[in-house]
Amino acid sequence: MENFILIILAMSIGYIINRLNIFSKDAPMILNQFLIYISLPAMILLQIPKLDISIEAIIPIIISWTVMTLSAVIILFLSKIFNFSKEVTGCLMLVAVLGNTSFIGIPIITSYMGESSIPYILVYDQLGNFIALAIYGTFIASFYSSNSKVTFRLITFKVLTFPPFIALMVGLLLIGTEFNQVTIKVLSAFSSTIVPLALVAVGLQLQLKLQKEEIKPFSIALIVKLFIAPIIAIIICKTFDWYNTASIVSIMEAAMPTMITAGAIASMAGLAPKLSSAIVGYGTIISLFTTGIFYTLIK
Repeated sequence: MENFILIILAMSIGYIINRLNIFSKDAPMILNQFLIYISLPAMILLQIPKLDISIEAIIPIIISWTVMTLSAVIILFLSKIFNFSKEVTGCLMLVAVLGNTSFIGIPIITSYMGESSIPYILVYDQLGNFIALAIYGTFIASFYSSNSKVTFRLITFKVLTFPPFIALMVGLLLIGTEFNQVTIKVLSAFSSTIVPLALVAVGLQLQLKLQKEEIKPFSIALIVKLFIAPIIAIIICKTFDWYNTASIVSIMEAAMPTMITAGAIASMAGLAPKLSSAIVGYGTIISLFTTGIFYTLIK
């Protein structure tokens, strides 16, 4: 219960601070940079060496890519059925496919499953969602927006120089290694900042405005992201008879709301900016309840 109080309180603080203009407009970006360059790499280095190399470690990767692929296919199909514009389709291809599997996934899933779930959360996020953001996200933004400045030129460079990804590679090389107490305390101190700072940053970026004409694509995006995606993950686990920590974490990760960065890319590319912001905002709030429903069903 205390974890959910923290989630709601931290997000509320961020939202109120934003509404009152207490912080500068750059505050969300600064917080996110601290999280990406310091907090998340520290958590990865602390947790990934604890991972056992087995089929369990591969499950989050399989589910992540399968869920994203099928979600994209479903969005394409529904966009044609409802005759959405190119801009709206591009927006949905980003915000209904890519999930907030780290900054929202970590506090929500650990509140249900404890810290033992973190290595699998990080594998799902870094080897699934992040790589998809860099490659798939860049392609969608470029393809659907004639004004987009995003190109393929630096995709490989971005992936290989992304601090959490570098930390993941180092962590995988250190599997089975036991750090000394000083290293553990330092990494723990930095990694402990990820939950409160990430949630405040989410609150700072919440946008809840929605136009009437956007209700249909808005509803489809939330249904696919918050309901169909985790159902796909459940079907995969049932098909292969996977029932372990890795599979439960993967289902919960599939149920996470839209990645804020995906919404930002949609806005930057001119792909229905107000719609993408509303999906991110409302999806984050609604996910606090839908993830609880799915955890109750699968635990």
